[in-house]
Amino acid sequence: MRDRVLYNLVLFVLLIIACAILLGDLTDGYEARTIVNIGLNAMLMFGAFISIFVGVALVSKEIEKRTVFAIFAKPVGRGEFIIGKYLGLCLTLAVNTAIMGVGVSLALIYVGNKSFAASIWGSILLIFFELTILTGVATLFSSFSSPALSALLTFSIFIIGHFSSSLRDLAQGLGSQSARYFFDAIYYLLPNLSHFTFVTNAAHGDVPPPSMLAGSILYAIVFDVVLIAAATLIFSRRNFK
Repeated sequence: MRDRVLYNLVLFVLLIIACAILLGDLTDGYEARTIVNIGLNAMLMFGAFISIFVGVALVSKEIEKRTVFAIFAKPVGRGEFIIGKYLGLCLTLAVNTAIMGVGVSLALIYVGNKSFAASIWGSILLIFFELTILTGVATLFSSFSSPALSALLTFSIFIIGHFSSSLRDLAQGLGSQSARYFFDAIYYLLPNLSHFTFVTNAAHGDVPPPSMLAGSILYAIVFDVVLIAAATLIFSRRNFK
């Protein structure tokens, strides 16, 4: 609650949503699509900023300020510390995502499209679970690396995760065995964030199928558990002296 950047980012997204209403007036008959496209993409991008820049500071800030010594002097384990930090940021993201989602829904209701206002929440749920993976990646890197390098690596994972499927398909067409192995490794080892991409479909009024929602949420939960387990293992062996 003391981190003002969270309020600033949410306010900025709400302003973008308000601008989307004005842009929608310029697109004859496509107001709802414009609002959904701009609104959901803004939610994803600024949610990613929160996950990356706040996530990498969760652990490093405590170490730099030496507050970890006061924390670990109490009956708090390192694993509990990592899990608590991660779940705290995920809860913050859930609140911020809900606020931004309500902003998009109100904008759609304002332009007279209540059906879109209800149908976008499946896509918003996918965005939230994508952000939980990104938060897990940020937490993992911050458990052993500097804040600047952690932010850079997490942002790289975010970009690669959205294009890993396309890169894999490209490698299949190149005919190079080494390129195929390399991009297959990226596809399977790094989080494939294309599982959570549904903004374009949502802009056409589509709703994520239950099988897609269930599969994507399960994928996110499994990846989150693996990432936090790795972060806990690394952090538990870290020497603060």
